[in-house]
Amino acid sequence: MFCFLYKNPAFVPYFCRPNHQHVSESHLAEGLTERALAKKSQNQKLVARLRKLKPQKLEQQFHQLHEEVFQHTDCLQCANCCKTTSPVFTESDINRISRSFKMKPDEFIETYLYMDHEEDYVLQEAPCHFLLEDNKCLIYDVRPKACRDYPHTNRKGIRKRLSLSLKNTEVCPAVYEIFERLQKEL
Repeated sequence: MFCFLYKNPAFVPYFCRPNHQHVSESHLAEGLTERALAKKSQNQKLVARLRKLKPQKLEQQFHQLHEEVFQHTDCLQCANCCKTTSPVFTESDINRISRSFKMKPDEFIETYLYMDHEEDYVLQEAPCHFLLEDNKCLIYDVRPKACRDYPHTNRKGIRKRLSLSLKNTEVCPAVYEIFERLQKEL
């Protein structure tokens, strides 16, 4: 069996755990920001090394780790991204979501969003107003593109998203784990 490969107990497959104990991702998010900040300098150096890799190798490495980590990650057990941060809402997102609520875009903006210092529309508050008690999304079928793509570790052009991925180690246990694995591999 390959169970010995998993150093972080949170990402050990169910069948590899003693007595098949479940480690919930919501537990993983506890203290995540502090753990990520403690490793920020180390991870900044990692990002500098990653930027020196050939784009194809960098993409391949991130995509492979993304697939491995997300095989053992249930985002519905965590939803830390929805509880602590806001996606950017594009004009297209606003139009699509407001249509689903039978609202005018301006009314949707006034009710749920504000323009931040970078002139992006973001949520007025966290946790996300559309996050349900079971960590499901009320607007899942029409959710913002930023939510659909989160945490962006399996998208093309990862080189230009390395700084964002570094920031996401403070929010997403899976991204934190990807960086942990990258530290060991490089």
